[in-house]
Amino acid sequence: MEYYCSTYDCKITQRGRFAELSCRRLNFSEEKRNQAHKGRMSAIMRATSDRLHRAAALIAAAGFMLLIGCCCAGGAEDRKQVYIVYMGDRPRPGIAGTAAASALHISLLHQVTGSATAASESLVCSYSRSFNGFAARLTKTESEKLSGYEGVVSVFASQKRELHTTRSWDFLGFHQNVKRRTVESDIIIGMLDTGIWPESQSFNDSGYGPPPQKWKGICQSSANFSCNNKIIGAKWYHARRNYSEHDVLSPRDSLGHGTHTASTAAGNLVTPASLFGLASGTARGGVPSARLAVYKICWSDGCFDEDTLRAFDDAIADGVDIISISVGGLFPKDYFHDPIAIGAFHSMKNGILTSNSAGNSGPSPGTLSNFSPWSLSVAASTIDRKFVTAVMLGDGRTYEGVSINTYSPRRFYPLVYGGDAGNNKSGKIATDARYCALGSLNKTLVRGKIVHCDAIGWGTLTAGAAGAIMGSSLVEDQASSFPLPVSILTDAEGATIVEYIKSTSDPIAQIFMTQDYMDNSSAYVISFSSRGPNPITRNILKPDLTAPGVNILAAWSPAAALTNLPGDTRIAPFNVISGTSMACPHATAAAAYVKSFHPTWSPAAIKSALMTTAHPIRVKVLPDAEFGYGSGQVDPLKAVVPGLVYDAGLSDYVKFLCGQGYTNAQLREITGDQSSCSSAATNETVWNLNYPSFILSTEKPRTSVTRVFHRIVTNVGSATSTYKAIAKTPVGLMIQVEPPVFSFNNTGEKRSFVVTVTARLGRTMLSGSLVLSDGTHSVRSPVVAFVASQERN
Repeated sequence: MEYYCSTYDCKITQRGRFAELSCRRLNFSEEKRNQAHKGRMSAIMRATSDRLHRAAALIAAAGFMLLIGCCCAGGAEDRKQVYIVYMGDRPRPGIAGTAAASALHISLLHQVTGSATAASESLVCSYSRSFNGFAARLTKTESEKLSGYEGVVSVFASQKRELHTTRSWDFLGFHQNVKRRTVESDIIIGMLDTGIWPESQSFNDSGYGPPPQKWKGICQSSANFSCNNKIIGAKWYHARRNYSEHDVLSPRDSLGHGTHTASTAAGNLVTPASLFGLASGTARGGVPSARLAVYKICWSDGCFDEDTLRAFDDAIADGVDIISISVGGLFPKDYFHDPIAIGAFHSMKNGILTSNSAGNSGPSPGTLSNFSPWSLSVAASTIDRKFVTAVMLGDGRTYEGVSINTYSPRRFYPLVYGGDAGNNKSGKIATDARYCALGSLNKTLVRGKIVHCDAIGWGTLTAGAAGAIMGSSLVEDQASSFPLPVSILTDAEGATIVEYIKSTSDPIAQIFMTQDYMDNSSAYVISFSSRGPNPITRNILKPDLTAPGVNILAAWSPAAALTNLPGDTRIAPFNVISGTSMACPHATAAAAYVKSFHPTWSPAAIKSALMTTAHPIRVKVLPDAEFGYGSGQVDPLKAVVPGLVYDAGLSDYVKFLCGQGYTNAQLREITGDQSSCSSAATNETVWNLNYPSFILSTEKPRTSVTRVFHRIVTNVGSATSTYKAIAKTPVGLMIQVEPPVFSFNNTGEKRSFVVTVTARLGRTMLSGSLVLSDGTHSVRSPVVAFVASQERN
């Protein structure tokens, strides 16, 4: 097989709610041209998602991008790529250790490739400690052949996934002096991320004893990396070995993201902590005495599926208590074609809850990237901190913009409009200069000046500008940092600045250093947070809950600049960033906190406690309610004493999978036991999964729909108690509970009940709640009904 590579000059042009991507080949070998793809490439991206629309707008502002594409003379059937071959639970008895498992996997590959040498060379890695499978370089034909072999559950192409990139704990009412159990120091959190910076004060091990006896992991000490009694284990994974010069071949974090998430979950108390004076205070994780096990799966080129599965395989066997992963893909996949869902399933089977980020593709509906029923899906919400970057014009007018500006110029600079400073020699059109696209600005005209741009463009970063004022028509509800003074204003404010520039011969402006303020407005779901409904199983509500994910201060790697933008040389021990990546470790820590009080609780019980004690909040962009926040904002203190829990175990999820159409053979491979789908289980509906929320949907608008839910609650509160069902509903939604009152005589006792929900739906959703109350505890579950374009049970 021969491959031929080309470089394309690509441009995205906004066209209303869509964006057009057009690419022109720049260099393409003439003698190979006829053997590969020809001509101009053009495509329409259906960017109906506001988040995708925003991404398109940013790239359009940049004006162009270079795309390196590799084409091959042969067809797609012959091209090799990395595939994941998932074979369910651990290998059969007698096949112990990676070497034995690899031999088995090579034998299987031999049957497909017809060559022992080719089979050995195609194997990328094996999974055998916690589940069975391997990654291999295969053609599409070989992968399809493998998928039909006995013992193979699924075969799917490996994808590159992206990272879903202090005061927040106080905002949750989870203060520094809350009651803690000494066993918190025995809790081990497995962080699957970009690694960690072990020298950070957040991970100092002073006062820690040796690792818990249950720990079975190792520390890969390389590149001057070592573990301690806080970071008790660390490994790195990169099966493809295609490193960049910025990557460090050790668990050491050179990107910052993993250090940030780890310190959010379990960082020590560090005082003072700030970003150049911003967000000043005490930085701390939710469970500061917990231990950390670090699994580096993400690099400068992304996070690959084969590495993610290896990390899950190790983390489960190493003895972690909670797994936290702030990574996801753009396109939904069936549960057992999704490495994170697969890893989370085997984690659940081994008593480990997986906390994962919901994704940053909001606010359009159905944009979730992690949604398996056995994991905790976390959306992002705001806290009571606001960053304001003031702008003053030469005529005295001031504006309050949104950004994080760590620079303090303390003087006025000449002000120029990007549309008047175009680089005519670059071939860019005037619109590109208005938007400050890369290469569109005349460096002579903008050097040492503040440039006003009609969009968020990166051209000022490389043109020598002293700063930038950027207009935006999008919702700017998070503060972003830039490697020069920047303030982002509304389009209307930007228009008045352009008027000022044209009204005087000597326009000037000053951008002030950012100030942070307490924001008394209540928390809301941030616009970028991915929304439900669940794209695979619509009748399981996702996300499960929300946690702080906006403007979060946490530890940072000194090997990483504060942003990934060109020209940024700022280094700091702490950084302020936003994303569901930041929300996920908040929920992870809350789960670890609950587990420290209830070490024998199942993952489902911990998840139920977090969900049924969460506070409903509001959604600022689009009226999507529970599809934005799930059960509400997490409350770690209340979750310790939930009163009742909706528990579930492996057998419950097997029944759920039976109802989803999985066969006996598939389930036995997945579970490693004799699980089977009885006739009753095959007819099991999703509404009978013992989930802490209720959701029903219909494909027909302006109709009435009724669903019956069977639930079981376990008493984890007072031994003797009586609970009453209280329905809170809007017009059009009716909830009946039978029995409406039930009593307990012992802790651990279970009670079953039936919930019947009837909804008269228009074209939108209806949402209410069911509260089980004993006068002390309020066990709240959201109840949602909606019209779906396609219903999947």
